[in-house]
Amino acid sequence: MIYLLLCVGLALLLICGDALVRGAVALSVKLGIPTLVIGLTIVAFGTSAPELVVSLRAVLADAPGMAIGNVVGSNIANILLVLGLPAMIVATDTQQEFIVHNTLYVIAATIIFIALCFVGPLSFFHGAFLFILLIGFLLVQARRAEQHKDAATVLGAEAMEMIDGDAGAPKSNWKIYGLLLGGLVGLPIAAAITVDAATEIARRFNVSDEVIGLTIVALGTSLPELATTLTAAIRGQAALAIGNVLGSNLFNLLAVMGVTAMVAPVPIPEVFLLIDLWVMLGASMLLLPFVLKGHQIGRVPGAVFLAGYLSYMYFLYSPQTKAAANAMEATGALMK
Repeated sequence: MIYLLLCVGLALLLICGDALVRGAVALSVKLGIPTLVIGLTIVAFGTSAPELVVSLRAVLADAPGMAIGNVVGSNIANILLVLGLPAMIVATDTQQEFIVHNTLYVIAATIIFIALCFVGPLSFFHGAFLFILLIGFLLVQARRAEQHKDAATVLGAEAMEMIDGDAGAPKSNWKIYGLLLGGLVGLPIAAAITVDAATEIARRFNVSDEVIGLTIVALGTSLPELATTLTAAIRGQAALAIGNVLGSNLFNLLAVMGVTAMVAPVPIPEVFLLIDLWVMLGASMLLLPFVLKGHQIGRVPGAVFLAGYLSYMYFLYSPQTKAAANAMEATGALMK
């Protein structure tokens, strides 16, 4: 029953998050808000809504390891799984405008986030600093889009299709407000179901909240990106994938963790400082050789990315890792 609840929670997160984005975009278009503003704010924030509500619920439910695990695990999955799997179908083109800049932004944001974690727990001021960085990034992106007169280049084709109404955005008021209400009400409920079910599973199998957040919850909240990139690859539009992944990772670090830390302190488990944060940085660094030289991410690199993700999942659930984590937790408790 608990597994069914987890599946229901994750499904509701995807459905309600999508409803919120579509409703907000449709309302903004109806009110005459510029496309660039919609893309840089509503679409960008809305697509990170599942990660945000899960992290907020987790930290308020005294499961901070799941909150940070959700973000770190999602960023790792976005690169190794979401980019790796489609690349085995169709090679991903990295010769796109702004991809180099955005890759460097993601790496810089990751390094800054890791540095803050080492002086953690993440507090209100840490969260505010991350959020200010996000606002700065959005202003830079807005300036670039205005200079190039092509918002799709900066925002991504997927976002522009949604804004232009090609992805099923409603026109009638009752449908718009229905989607907004459904998303706003449904997301917190879905987050509560997901976090509670995941926490119960962790207790039953003596697995930490951090590992559940890094794996099951992170994978669940990364499903929209995975579905989008797989569909794009099948349609021969795999070039869209890397832009969407970079944007998602940046918002996870700056918006999701920024807002979460401003709501409640987020303690950083010691194992994250030793392993998981560096895996996230390493995954981001893997993109550098491709984007700097303009090489495609083809089947062989895609297979390597995917193998790396599966190896990381095996490592997290291996008995040796579990024993080491338990010993580290016990040592930390004694030192306190």
